[in-house]
Amino acid sequence: MENLEKYLDEAKLDKYHFKAMFVSGMGFFTDAYDLFIIGIALSILAPLWKLTPSQIGVIGSTSLVSAFIGSFVFGRIADKLGRKKVYGVEAIIMTIGALLSAVSPNFAWMVFSRFLLGVGIGGDYPVSAVIMSEYSNKKDRGKLVGLVFSMQALGLIVGPLVALLLISLSLPLDLSWRLMLAFGSIPSMMVIYLRRKIPESPRYTAQVMGDVENAARAIENFRGVQVKAKTVAKGDKRKATLKGFFTNKTYMLTLFGTAGSWFMLDYAYYGNTISTSFIINSISPHMTLLSKIWSSFLIFSVFALPGYILAILFMDKLGRKTIQLFGFLIMGITFLIIGLFPEIKQNFTLFLTLYGVSYFFTEFGPNTTTFVIPSELFPTEYRATGHGFSAGIAKVGAFLGVLLFPIIIHSFGTSGTFIFVSLFAFAGMVITLTLPESKGKSLEKISEEISLRSVKQSAN
Repeated sequence: MENLEKYLDEAKLDKYHFKAMFVSGMGFFTDAYDLFIIGIALSILAPLWKLTPSQIGVIGSTSLVSAFIGSFVFGRIADKLGRKKVYGVEAIIMTIGALLSAVSPNFAWMVFSRFLLGVGIGGDYPVSAVIMSEYSNKKDRGKLVGLVFSMQALGLIVGPLVALLLISLSLPLDLSWRLMLAFGSIPSMMVIYLRRKIPESPRYTAQVMGDVENAARAIENFRGVQVKAKTVAKGDKRKATLKGFFTNKTYMLTLFGTAGSWFMLDYAYYGNTISTSFIINSISPHMTLLSKIWSSFLIFSVFALPGYILAILFMDKLGRKTIQLFGFLIMGITFLIIGLFPEIKQNFTLFLTLYGVSYFFTEFGPNTTTFVIPSELFPTEYRATGHGFSAGIAKVGAFLGVLLFPIIIHSFGTSGTFIFVSLFAFAGMVITLTLPESKGKSLEKISEEISLRSVKQSAN
């Protein structure tokens, strides 16, 4: 007989890991598509509805601030009632939000629809990350959780492709942007069914619910192999209160590192990504709509996608912290160069290259690692709560980035905007220094080290 956690940690990478990855990752494909397609849709919608820069910022950012609510609420429920209780519910909310967005008749309706969509997207972050982390072996955990998040890359690429297809069909513009937004409901409908087939996290069942027997049975049903656990009796349930979480200094220091670095990343990343069409327009105002979308597509496919791939390949070798630090550094440098040297913007190819390099190191860096790290550093009873708070606080940064980006670029120009954004990248690098490295360690070992740090702090 072997320990259940040891079995999970030492299991060979197989099709069942990738099955869990695909089911979790499809949600992130939907998340990315829904969040970023709005930037292209707004480039069509803004002149049709005669939107002001402030209204553009509100529509683009509403789903991000509501993602804070979704991340916190769904993360907390996942720790209190179980991951499976909410796994799929968030996809239902995303589906409804996407469809309502597509039929919006006015500004207020669009804001409400994007708000609802954001709640579902926010809820997807902690539950998907934690389920994948708890099913993974310790050797490949970074790769597997990173693969879940890397489905975002497909969403970033498919979005411009859908837009290009619709515009090339010469459909009425008012119909084109509605179809772009409606398409986001299709993958989320698939996710609703698939996620109900994933069993409860065995680590949650064994460690939080104290039921090792059912945890072993869940693994057997999912993987088709027999697992002999050391203990099959009911154990003690772990109590996990919000007061216990917020009064633990070590958890708060960990949260500062995970949420703080993610906040800095999302301010820069979402502000840039959702506003890419507006950035390109400020650099080359005479480009056609198709040319702008093609430019966005090239940035995502040529620079962002390889970054995701390298992050997945090297995360379990180089470590999460190393990749995150270096990614923030290069992001900050490229943003600063673009901001300090205005002549770069006069050469569109040079600008696009530098802008693309920043995207490469965002993906081969903090955009991937900030999602992975919170799913590892908190103990099982607080894992979804910690990840939910981290993701939620990050989305507040994303909300501010998207809301303020059109206003800042209108007031201070592209140069001032990029200098400002570079400061957030450098701040993210500094905050990352507070985080421990988690590569190659079991989740239980990480929790034990966190607990020891807490005991030492209490003693001091």
